Amino acid sequence: MDCREVRYFLNGSAPPNHQITSRPSTHSGASVTVASEITAQDWTEKYRPHSLTDLVGNGPAVRELVDWARSWKVGSPPLILHGKPGIGKTSAAHALAHDMEWEIVELNASDQRTKAVIERIAGTSSATRSLSGAERKLIILDEADNLHGTADRGGARAIIEIIRTSRQPIVLIANDLYGLAKELKAIGEPVQFRAIQARSIVPRLRDICREEEIACSPAALTKIAENAGGDVRSAVNMLQASAIGRQEVDEEDVQSSSKDQRATIFDLIAATFAGKPDVDLLNLNRAVDDTPDTVVQWIEGNLHALTDPTAAAKAYAAVSRADEWIGLTYRRQYYTLWRYANATMLLGVKAAAGGAGIRQRIMPPSRWRRMGAARKQKAVRASVMQKLSRAMDLPQHTIREEYLTLLTLLIEDHPLAFARNLDLDADELNFFLHDKQRARSVIKEMKALQKGLKKKEETVPEPEEPPAADPPKKEERQPTLNQATLFDSF
Repeated sequence: MDCREVRYFLNGSAPPNHQITSRPSTHSGASVTVASEITAQDWTEKYRPHSLTDLVGNGPAVRELVDWARSWKVGSPPLILHGKPGIGKTSAAHALAHDMEWEIVELNASDQRTKAVIERIAGTSSATRSLSGAERKLIILDEADNLHGTADRGGARAIIEIIRTSRQPIVLIANDLYGLAKELKAIGEPVQFRAIQARSIVPRLRDICREEEIACSPAALTKIAENAGGDVRSAVNMLQASAIGRQEVDEEDVQSSSKDQRATIFDLIAATFAGKPDVDLLNLNRAVDDTPDTVVQWIEGNLHALTDPTAAAKAYAAVSRADEWIGLTYRRQYYTLWRYANATMLLGVKAAAGGAGIRQRIMPPSRWRRMGAARKQKAVRASVMQKLSRAMDLPQHTIREEYLTLLTLLIEDHPLAFARNLDLDADELNFFLHDKQRARSVIKEMKALQKGLKKKEETVPEPEEPPAADPPKKEERQPTLNQATLFDSF
């Protein structure tokens, strides 16, 4: 993209006669045939937007990205790009870095995202300048809503600390905004990416066909765009699959490569309470990636939406019966029984709801929140014991069995001193105080004192060196007066 295109985009308009540009393929095949060119490179990568002007749809979200990047300064909050998969969140972040000539540091779900790894990769990058000469580095954390489990333990806390101290811009990417830790949501600015309309996807597919020299009928392009369900990446994959071995693609050729409609658990819960037809509801359940033991927990967690006691009783009976089928499945290891669990809970709850729909926010199961809180408390306790062990040079079991009660009493009387000496955060201090508000207040006071001391150190001028003293004058040695010299003068 040249400077003229950047100027058009930043002014809020598209450049005239702008067409998609493809990255040159690096594949070196022996034969040059239509089939070999199509399978040479994944089209989603070959035609990944290289600039923000190449993105399809989501104009308001892209403009928010540009405004944030142009006004970013140290201390600015990170952006949280959220929306369903395949609609351009990651591509937009990469394109923004390209247009702004920023270096990219990316960490995604395929990497191990423990606290140590995040601090080593993202933490170091956030505090240092680029070695490539770029003005800034854009730190991208993809699938930030999947920070859970043992592998990512401590990851959310590490990200929060990196954000607070970062000297580089940070972008978090999530499919589900509600899946993010509440602390991350509180310090970030959400930017929603919406599903792309089919009429906006068709021109992109047409441009790809022109680049690949493939004749694709308008009906075929429209069918691909509609079957993609707003997912540009899926539409490009469907087009590539339909075009393998062909120079012309008609509507009939798309039949075998149509995309299974992807659905989320939120779609399934909403359809169940809304009274979707039985066949459609079961088909939607098959399109959801979650297993029946997960689905039944989601349904149970949202049964509070049924205000009629009779309807709620019927729904709980259906969920209870489905749970029996799930238990039988695991005991016998005969997973064909899952179909009975699905039918029992979905159709039973649908009948109990009577098509009334769900007017409240669909929430994850409450037991998950309790389990998450327990895991967090366990991680805090382990962190506290490690810090005490290092500070006192004693084994953790000795501290836990002999000194923990005494330390708790001392910390309750002098929380600020202990928080500063042990480098405790609010959660770790609350482990001793059992008072979240007081713990946050103490940590806030400690950070204010640290900030004041740091500012004072920066403003105190260096002491001036005293002027060099003149070298001492040599005293003239007087001749010793003795009797001989006295008489010599006469």
